[in-house]
Amino acid sequence: MLTSVEGTYRNGRVELTEQPTDIDEGTRVIVTFMKSDEIDLASQGINKAQAEILRSHLATFADDCDSQEMSIYDNYDAAKTNL
Repeated sequence: MLTSVEGTYRNGRVELTEQPTDIDEGTRVIVTFMKSDEIDLASQGINKAQAEILRSHLATFADDCDSQEMSIYDNYDAAKTNL
């Protein structure tokens, strides 16, 4: 069984944002470092409940945004100069 817990790397240590439950002391772990490409919603004044509402509203656009036709906007500036 795998259990995922978010954390932050600081001063050579991983600080967990929450304590995992039902995990024995001394259990082996794998740590994966991720580049932080995410927007810090709290710094933008958006809490978790508001973020969930935004995600649900924006989900209706996901199929359109992920369509092949929308790939032109992946590099809009370059495409614009080729017109």
